[in-house]
Order: sequence, then C-alpha cells, then structure tokens
Amino acid sequence: MKRIITLLIIVLGFYHGADAQGYKNPVISGFHPDPSVCRVGDDYYLVTSSFEYFPGVPVFHSKDLINWTKIGHCLTRPSQLKLDKCAPSAGIYAPTIRYHEGRFYMVTTNVSGGGNFYVHTDNPAGEWSEPVFVEQGGIDPTLYFEGGKNYFISNGEGITISEIDLKTGKRLTESKIVWKGTGGRYPESPHLYKKDGWYYLLISEGGTEYGHKMTIARSRSIYGPYDPNPSNPILTHINENAQSNPIQGTGHGDFVQAHDGSWWVVFLGFRPQSLLHHVLGRETFLAPVRWDVNAWPVINGNGTVDIDMNVPTLPLKPVKQPDYSTNFNENKLSVNWNYLRNPFMENYSLTEKKGSLRLKASPVSLDDHDSPTFVGRRQEHINFTATASLSLNDAVEGDEAGMTAYYSPQAHYDVFLKKSNNGKYKVSLNYKMGALDHVAQEVEIPGDHAYLQVKGDKDFYSFYYSVDGKEFKFLSKINIWYLSSETNGGFTGVLIGLYAQSKNKNTKAYGDFDEFIYKPAL
Repeated sequence: MKRIITLLIIVLGFYHGADAQGYKNPVISGFHPDPSVCRVGDDYYLVTSSFEYFPGVPVFHSKDLINWTKIGHCLTRPSQLKLDKCAPSAGIYAPTIRYHEGRFYMVTTNVSGGGNFYVHTDNPAGEWSEPVFVEQGGIDPTLYFEGGKNYFISNGEGITISEIDLKTGKRLTESKIVWKGTGGRYPESPHLYKKDGWYYLLISEGGTEYGHKMTIARSRSIYGPYDPNPSNPILTHINENAQSNPIQGTGHGDFVQAHDGSWWVVFLGFRPQSLLHHVLGRETFLAPVRWDVNAWPVINGNGTVDIDMNVPTLPLKPVKQPDYSTNFNENKLSVNWNYLRNPFMENYSLTEKKGSLRLKASPVSLDDHDSPTFVGRRQEHINFTATASLSLNDAVEGDEAGMTAYYSPQAHYDVFLKKSNNGKYKVSLNYKMGALDHVAQEVEIPGDHAYLQVKGDKDFYSFYYSVDGKEFKFLSKINIWYLSSETNGGFTGVLIGLYAQSKNKNTKAYGDFDEFIYKPAL
C-alpha cells in the first residue's frame, strides 16, 4: 500500500508540473517564423512574422514556454497594415514584443510600405493601437528600455541604435552602427539584453537558410564597442555535429528569463521533408540557456537542439488542443484563418447562409499579386488530411470554388468545383508551377455539391473527391517540392485555403462551404 501511495504522489506531482522534464520541438509548428517573446509575471507572450497575410503578427500566450495558444493578432485593421498588391514574402517582417511600464509594444517592419513602426496595447489578446512610425530605417527592429530612455535597434548596413521618443517615434539621437557581426552574410534580428552590468547584443547571420546561425557580442556601454563571443556561433546546425539533424536553418532567436530564474531562447528553424525541401515554412523552436554570472550564454550545452528535448522545464501547463476543424457556425472566423493581403470583405459572409462560409467569386485569381477571395490556415503538420464540403451556386463557365495548397501566386495546387459549357459540374485538379498552368484531372459529377480532399505526407500532396462524403475517389498526386521555399524562394509556408474565383468580370457565382476538417496525422 505504501508503494502505491508513493507512486500516486509521484504521478500527481508530475501532473501538476513538479519537476517537469522534456518536451518536443517545434513548440509552435508550421509557418511561424522569427519568434520574439516577453514575460509578464508567470505569463509569456510570443509573436511571429506574417508577411503578406492579414491579419498580421499572430500573438500567442503560454504559462510554460512549451504549450502555446494563439490569442489574436497585433494588426487587425487596414489602417495598421497596408498590404495592397504587396509581393510574395513581402509585407510584415520580424516583429519584436516587449513589455514596459504596464504596456505591451510590438515593433516590426512593413517592407511593402511605411517602414519601421510599433503598436501598443494593455491587452495583447485585444485591439492594438494605430502605428507609430520610426525615423530609423533598416529591418528587424527591437526596443530596449532603460533609465527612462527608449532605444530603437534595427539592422541596415550594420546593427544600429538610436534613442527615440516613445510617443512620436522621432529620434532623439543620431543612429549609430555598433556592430556588424562576425562576418556572416545578412547580420540581422538584433535583440539587446542587460545582465551583470554587460549589454549583450544577440543577432543572426548567414541568411535564413541552411547556413543560419546566432551570434552574440557584449559591451559595458550601450553604444559599444561590442566584443564578440570567442565561441560564436552560439546556435547553428550548419556544422558536422548537426548535419543529420531533422531540424535545420536554426537562428533568429530571442532570450527570456523565466519566472523561476531559468533562461530560454525561442528561435526559428525548419524541418526538411523531401530531400532538402520543406513546405511547412520556418517554425518556432525552444531551447534552454545556461547563463552564468559574467559569462557568455550557452544554448542547450552545445549550440544544437533536437526534436525530443530531454531537459528540465517549467511546471507544465497543458492547454486545450486547437480546433483544426470548423462548421462555420460562428459569427466570425477564428484566429487560425488568414486572408491574402487586405481582403475585400464584401466577398465573404458567415451570415447569408447560416452554418456556411460564403465566398463570392472574384476576377482576382490566386495567380495575382492582389487579394483574391481566399481564406487559409497554415499547414502545421507534415502528415495531414484536409476536407472541404461545398456547393457552387449561380455559376457559369469560367467560375470556380474549391480548396488550394497555396504557397504563392506562382506555386499552388488547386482542387475545385466548376461549371462547364454543357451546364454540367466538374471536379478539376490544377497545378500552378511558375509558367506551367496544368489541368491534371477532371471528373464530371451529378450535381453542384462535392467534397474535396487533400492529403499531405513527407513527399506528396494527394487529391481526392467525393459526392456523398463517404467514398472518396483518387484524382492525382504531386511532389511537394514545387511548393517549397527551396524551389520558389521566399519566407512563408503552405496554407490550406478555400477560395472562389472567376474569369468573368461581372460574375455572380459564389461557393458555400459548410464544413472544413483538418486532421493531423501525428
């Protein structure tokens, strides 16, 4: 009996988070790059880049740095985020989140117009302020607060610091280049911390690909000179000891000291799937940091990380698993859905047919650098199945509505319902690969309603359809590689989207989507 009681105590102690050990990377999967984190008490808030997608800059909350919940976005209004006709992988770059005197600040760059700016709020899950633009240029900005002064740091020709007026964004001092890194290309993503009387300047170098790395320098003065760590880089998977690691491209990180005194770093990386290709985009990873007094930080012992991290953690606070599916019964889309650029909201409705998302076809197509009628959610798993149920209404030849695995205007695979010139409805599968626009398969169906399905795995997307939602018939499959950043360039990941478009300028067609089911195969 004593042995049973002891065992129960151990189990219950672990359940409540005592002496927690181990977690899996990434802690936020799928297209969530450039993470930045801040702590308020025992609450943690994290933001990531969003590029051409609207709303911009997703916000996450956690109690343990491992289990994260998406709670909203920083940029939810067109007045905050102008993305008109922005290029793929342009828009919003590399945000930083900081907390100062009871207020949250998110600072970022809109490379498609406006430059560096910040917004603020008292409630990170709510609405954020209108942008305050900053005179200093560059990208990847951050804020540092000390002694009543507000410092703005960005990278251009080098890591540059100035003091600013926090109300207006105007510089109070000239911008000064304080460090250019260790010689790696693209020194970027600066973050500044003070510890033991030292200013530590953390950056990334090598480009956000396989050669990515994090380096660090320090100084007794905020304006330098900064001396680099003799053991740089402090995080990289470019070396031989990580050449077979399932995580690659590690870099662009941000330190945080937890409420128990331990130190951690969040950073981006990607998981190659098919040879060197990946379609999930750059994800958010976590590692412990050993940071002794007057010493340089050491990440996870040797500057590499793993999928399975067998290290002590904060007491674990599991959160409700995200709802990957929806029947569109709510009055607005959840925070998991995104539009391409600034949406034309008159083309979207959750009220015209209760329990359905109505997408009105637009002459703007997925091939355009514009805002098609499209909503998508990030592909967050290598292995998954996504199914959409829809009907196509008031359609003529040239109208279509369906589902897409979307990377960019030059790279997307679409399975959709359309009306042909004989009045019959067809399910069609189309591959967009640069200049190649290929109809891979077409099947005539008996009505205007269909179930469309895409299954993803390590190497392929496979497409199916059904007329009854029970028996799914195979259409075709294609390699993932053309939707990868290695093939296309760019900084995003694949979104599984719903769309409606038309070749007819005055189309009246619309698609009613009454269900979307996304199932990860873990």
